[in-house]
Amino acid sequence: MKSAKILKAFEYVLTAGLALSVTAAARAQLVNGVAAGETTSSSSLLWARSLSAGTVNFEVATDAAFTNIVSSRSATVADVTAPAKVAVNGLTAGTQYYYRATDASGGTASGAFRTARDSGRAGFRMGVSGDWRGELAPYPALRNVAGANLDMWMNLGDTIYADVSSPAVSGQAQTLSQFRAKHGEVLSDRLGMNVHRDIRQSTTVYATIDDHEVTNDFAGGAPASSDPRFGTTSGLINQTSMFNNGLQAFQEYHPMEHRVWSGTGDARMEGRPDLYRSQRFGQDAQFFSVDARSFRDQELPGANPADPSTFPGYVASTFTPGRTMLGNAQVDRLKADLSAAQASGVTWKFVMMPEPIQNLGVLSASDRYEGYAAERNALLRYIDQNDIDNVVFISADIHGTLVNNLTYNNAPFQPQIQSGAWEISTGSGAYAAPFGPTVAGLAASLSLPGSIPLSTYLALPAMQQEGYIQAIVNSGLQGLGYDLLGLQGSGIPHQLLQGTWTATNSFGWTQFDVDPITQRLTVTTWGTPWYDAAFLQANPAVVANMQPQILQQFTVDAIPSPGAATLLALAALRGGRRRRR
Repeated sequence: MKSAKILKAFEYVLTAGLALSVTAAARAQLVNGVAAGETTSSSSLLWARSLSAGTVNFEVATDAAFTNIVSSRSATVADVTAPAKVAVNGLTAGTQYYYRATDASGGTASGAFRTARDSGRAGFRMGVSGDWRGELAPYPALRNVAGANLDMWMNLGDTIYADVSSPAVSGQAQTLSQFRAKHGEVLSDRLGMNVHRDIRQSTTVYATIDDHEVTNDFAGGAPASSDPRFGTTSGLINQTSMFNNGLQAFQEYHPMEHRVWSGTGDARMEGRPDLYRSQRFGQDAQFFSVDARSFRDQELPGANPADPSTFPGYVASTFTPGRTMLGNAQVDRLKADLSAAQASGVTWKFVMMPEPIQNLGVLSASDRYEGYAAERNALLRYIDQNDIDNVVFISADIHGTLVNNLTYNNAPFQPQIQSGAWEISTGSGAYAAPFGPTVAGLAASLSLPGSIPLSTYLALPAMQQEGYIQAIVNSGLQGLGYDLLGLQGSGIPHQLLQGTWTATNSFGWTQFDVDPITQRLTVTTWGTPWYDAAFLQANPAVVANMQPQILQQFTVDAIPSPGAATLLALAALRGGRRRRR
């Protein structure tokens, strides 16, 4: 066992060195490096963007020196703004592979990935973040990801801000070339760094959209006539040219296949891009990534956060039957996949959902799953009633880390029921301002009880800032009968090791480690101080030298699957964690 760990560590050192050793000549042509995605136990999709028209050759080997090449494939580049992709099959499960791309100019870039295991428990390590604006590159909060020896990395939405001006595009991106330029910007060098290229070359990468891959807070399943930004009054938003351009560029600039929904019986989904993904990693873990934008109904008018009398009516409206955030076919697929993972003995089920599913109160709830409460509650009820254990929802979008157990109810203002699942929202790679200062500023502007001026908040020590934000959020949760932030009192077996249940004043990412023996999950939030574009422009060296630090860490013990030896213990644990129907 010890020698195997040493060998794995040595192999990783070679991988990290390979991923980071991109020559200047290679960068001149393969400007955004290479990437691998859609990796299964026997296949992967390789990606490269070359500035030279012609053939790009891909090679895959079992060693970093490429003495044992197991696959060679090629793709033709006709448009240098459109990346090249090739599928590689016939790979061996649970194996480290190395790959390189060579373009028509002779430029070469290399990377590495591990295929998933079909079965068994050997541990699992994953990294997740989202939300990075082009003008805030080079994203030092993510600089340690490439060295983390991950099994996979997840770009959890808002991978560009197509509606925010940046050096690449002024104003809202509209054309395919403008959307491509936005993606190229995120993947380009700045201040001598390119952390996204380094990440993509170190492990297999997955991605899904939120709103800013197209435009802020859009609802893809709503009539185009409901949103003048899309410039047409016919069809649905997910049928407009701006949506199609945004989705095409997104799929082009990530190592992902172009798939479409079929046989759904739903006009809003049929033939539209299918971004749903799921991959199993032996018995340790399986992830499920959903598209929460393309098929959602039009968002509800929000409650007035300064007028509590508007809250009951708003909450009641979120329970309107039939309103969907994911689309019925996608909800059904997620439920079926969760049940299949439970039945096959997979311990941890990670649901990647760009928008939070945890209750956060009425403020901006229309854009979150709270604004689609009937469907949200039905999903959590399904997890509860089908005894699907160890479900973790991972979200982004709100630019801060908040942890809470997940409850549901059967009608507005009825008692909350523990689902047994919980959620962590990951911080932004770089979005100014993050959740903490944003909420503190809103509280001050609304003169909420106990609020303080934003300047006073910004001068507080870090832990006091977190305590203040928690107090604001918890006040709203308590008023609606929701559980307060954190896992305490939920029956979920946990231990907080460092920090607190929030990290809302930083940029960063979240790491998930499953122990191969105990199956205990360790969650680590990494971060750096946040900055805005003005600070970056005035202090480029300070930003370039920022180093991520651990801001929060906690563990959650896995609940064993029911069996002859554990059935009674499991039943007792569930009885303590749930208020039964």
